[in-house]
Amino acid sequence: MNGPGHEEVLARVVREHAGRLAASLVSLLGDFSAAEDLVQDAVETALRRWPEEGVPDRPDAWLFTVARRRGLDVLRRESNYRAKLAALTWPEPAVPDDRLRLVFICCHPALSRPAQIALTLRVVCGLSTAQIAAAFVVPEATVAQRITRAKRKIGEAGIPYRVPSGEELPERLGEVLAVVYLLFNEGYLSSTAERAHARDLVEEAEWLAALLVNLMPKEPEAAGLLALIRLHRARGAARFDPGGRLVLLADQDRDLWDRQAIEEASTLLTRAARAHHRPGPYQVQAAIVACHAEARTFADTDWAQILVLYDLLLFLAPSPVTRLHRAVAVRYGQGPDVALAELEELGQALRRYALFHATRAELLRDLGRRDEARRADEQALDLTANPAQQRLLEHRLRWD
Repeated sequence: MNGPGHEEVLARVVREHAGRLAASLVSLLGDFSAAEDLVQDAVETALRRWPEEGVPDRPDAWLFTVARRRGLDVLRRESNYRAKLAALTWPEPAVPDDRLRLVFICCHPALSRPAQIALTLRVVCGLSTAQIAAAFVVPEATVAQRITRAKRKIGEAGIPYRVPSGEELPERLGEVLAVVYLLFNEGYLSSTAERAHARDLVEEAEWLAALLVNLMPKEPEAAGLLALIRLHRARGAARFDPGGRLVLLADQDRDLWDRQAIEEASTLLTRAARAHHRPGPYQVQAAIVACHAEARTFADTDWAQILVLYDLLLFLAPSPVTRLHRAVAVRYGQGPDVALAELEELGQALRRYALFHATRAELLRDLGRRDEARRADEQALDLTANPAQQRLLEHRLRWD
């Protein structure tokens, strides 16, 4: 199975089946760490053999067979596990999709955020440790250590393998959505110097968000996050110029946007809002992006509506970064002088945030304060490691 798209095919197949197998083995064995080890062994075997042998007709059964064989061998001294594995057949009749429980245990708040992300990618998405390390441009040993510590924490703390219920669910779901959103953000505009963006991380985030929508159809925030990711992805072809420089929204070629994807994501968002009447931060963020995406030209942007949505977002989830983005809308709706006055109030909170200084530079330039604008761009350049942002800021400084 060699060819230009074989790695993407392999990733898609493993992603679809590894999480299901892990969920079933955790339920069967009652031991998260042992089940995860067995599935990871099976996944690594698949990634070695399938490129040469081809993807089997029943990849789920193939992964199960390898995991079961490995378990019977490795767990020979654990008679309880061996008996359960020996009696297990695949697929189990009418087995429910247990991946939701898997997601919640991987994103448990007792775990650190880096551990939550690494564990989710490995256990739910089926990525190998090496693949996760490559995606985040960190040493493989670092990822392995995060996963090992997380599995130990789950066992020692007795973290339950269940979907939270009642009053606990909203907060725990928020934790899961935050992990997926952080994963998307890192892929959409990387924080590292090695690359501008990481399509593989964006794809994993979209897949996880879609999984949550499928498993939790009555949760509108899951749909809001999925719509948000898809709306951003629909503009992907216009985000970078041929030289790798970031292209700002006002300058993007909108003919390159995927209008069908925008329409479908907007429909998903509207349907969730109408069905549940429970607005949340991800739905509101998606609505803001939809306002931008549905405008045929930058001049057609409905800034008044966007400001209303930012005010709602600040009510639901106040943050300095949201106030920064609102100031950008104020620039076009009320003028750069008003926007700059609002932005200056955030100077202390966002002094180490590159986008604050880059936005401030644009507003100062609008007001004819070019020397101050140049200094603000220089501060932004010092604070970002992203190569596409650096190229944009360097271009501004050369031509200022």
